[in-house]
Amino acid sequence: MNPSYQKIPESAALFADADATMGALKRRLLDAETLAMSHSEVERLVENEGREILRRLFQAHIHVRGQAVPIGPVIGSDGVERTHRRSETTRPLLTVLGPVDVKRTSFGARGTSSLMPVDADLNLPVETYSLEVRRRVAELASRVSFDATVGDMAAHTGAPVPKRQAEQEVTRAACDFDAFYAGTQDVAEPAATSSLLVLSFDGKGVVVRKEDLRPATRAAAAQAVRKLHSRLAKGEKPHRKRMATVAAVYTIAPHVRTPEEIVAGLRHVRLAKPEQPRPRPERKRVWASLDKEMTEVIADAFVEAGKRDPGGTKRWVVLIDGDPKQIRRIRAAARQAGRKVTLVLDFVHVLEKLWKAGYCVNHEGTPQAEEWVLERLCRVLNGQSSAVAGGMRRSATRRGLVGAARKAIDDCARYLIANRSMVRYHDFLREGLPIATGVIEGACRHLICDRMDITGARWSLAGAEAVLRLRALRSSGDFDAYWAFHERQEHRRTHACRYAEGTPPDVGLPSRRGPLWRVK
Repeated sequence: MNPSYQKIPESAALFADADATMGALKRRLLDAETLAMSHSEVERLVENEGREILRRLFQAHIHVRGQAVPIGPVIGSDGVERTHRRSETTRPLLTVLGPVDVKRTSFGARGTSSLMPVDADLNLPVETYSLEVRRRVAELASRVSFDATVGDMAAHTGAPVPKRQAEQEVTRAACDFDAFYAGTQDVAEPAATSSLLVLSFDGKGVVVRKEDLRPATRAAAAQAVRKLHSRLAKGEKPHRKRMATVAAVYTIAPHVRTPEEIVAGLRHVRLAKPEQPRPRPERKRVWASLDKEMTEVIADAFVEAGKRDPGGTKRWVVLIDGDPKQIRRIRAAARQAGRKVTLVLDFVHVLEKLWKAGYCVNHEGTPQAEEWVLERLCRVLNGQSSAVAGGMRRSATRRGLVGAARKAIDDCARYLIANRSMVRYHDFLREGLPIATGVIEGACRHLICDRMDITGARWSLAGAEAVLRLRALRSSGDFDAYWAFHERQEHRRTHACRYAEGTPPDVGLPSRRGPLWRVK
C-alpha cells in the first residue's frame, strides 16, 4: 500500500457534485422553512446532508485513485506477467459515508486470473463493506447487543448492516487476535515497570447453543431428568453454559500492610495512621476464551508474562480462588515455563467460607456472627490458619453439631488446611504482595457479565469468542494497535499473496505529457 500520491492538477469538474450539494445545503439553511426550525432540527439536517457531501468528496477521491496504473510489470504469484490491459470494471463499496463505486483497470494474461493493482493500493476488502464499516461494527458489537449495533449503524452512518452480516463482520474482525499477541508487541522494558508480575485466572459460564456445549455438558443435558416442567427444582442445573476461562496479567508495585489494616478496612474504621495509597496495576491485559481449554489460556498467560520479564528479574505472583484443577494446571505451566511462582489464595474466598461457617454457630445477620468471623479472619491473616481450622472443628463438636448443621464449618476447615501454603498472608502482606483477586473478578464482570449475559441470549461459539476477543482488546487498551495490524493482515491475505514475492506493484496517475505522477 502506498502512503500518498504527489499533488495532481486541480480540476473543478472533479468535485463538482460535492460543490453542488454543498451549495444546495447553504441555500437550504437560509430558506424560510429552515429558519423556522429549532436548533436540534437544523443540527440533524446538517448532519444528514453533510454526510452526503462527504460521500461525494470521497467518491471523487476514489475516482481519481481508480485511474492509477501500475509502475512496472504486474507479475502474479504464479510468476506470469499480466501484460494485457483490460477494460475498466466497477465494484460497489459501502462506506460509513454511504455507497461509492470503485472503477479500476484489471490486468491479465491468457489462461490466468486477472489482477487489479488499484485494489491492492486501496486495500479493498473482498466483501462490499469497507474496513472502516467493519471496525465500527466491531466496536459497537463489543459494547452493545447486535440489535443495538444494527440500529446505531443505520442511524449514525451511511452503512446500514443487517444483523446476520453484522455477526459475520464481527467474526472476521477478531480473526487476528492470537497472531497480534503472538507477535512482537510494544512491551515496556522490565525496568520501567514495578517489581511484582501478577497473573490471575477465573472461570465464568456463558449460555451457548446446544451444539456448542462441551461434550460432557451436552451429555449431562441429554441425561438430565427434570422433576418439574415449568422450572428447575432445587439442585437441578440447566446444563446450557459453556465455561470461559478468564485471564489477567499485569505488573504492580509492592504494598506493605498489616492484618489489622485489612480487618479495619472491612469494618470501615478510619485508622489513626492513614493507609498509603494503593498502587495501580500497570499495563494490565485481560482476556477470556470459550474456545480454548483452561490449560491453553494459562499457557498463553505465562507466555504473555514472559514477554514482560524476559530476564526473570520480577517476582511472579499467581492469585487463585482455590480450584484444585486450576492450581494443578498453573503449577504445570510454571514448570514448563521454568518460572518460580508464588501462589496466593484470594482472601475474599476465605472470608466467604468463614461467613458460612459463622452462621453454623451464630444467627445470620447478627453482630455476634460478624465478630466471630472477623476475629478468625484476623487470626488467619496472622498466619494461624491451621489453628483456626482445628478450633472451628472442636467448637462444632463441643456444641454437638452433626451432619448438615456443621457442614459449612468442616468445608471451611478443609479449605484452610488444603491451601495452607497459599494462605500465608502474614508473609504475603509483609512482602507487599496482593492477596485479593479484584482485577480478575472485575474482568469477569466486564468481559462476560456486562455483555454476554443479555436476557434470552444464546450464543454460537464463534460469535461469543469473537465478541470476547474484541472486548478484551478494548479493555486492555490495544484495540487501535490491533486494528492497524488487522488491516495489514487483510492486505496480505487479500492482495499481497496474489503477487510475486508478496509485493503488489506501485501505481501512479498517468500524465497528459506521458510520464506518470509517481507515488511517493
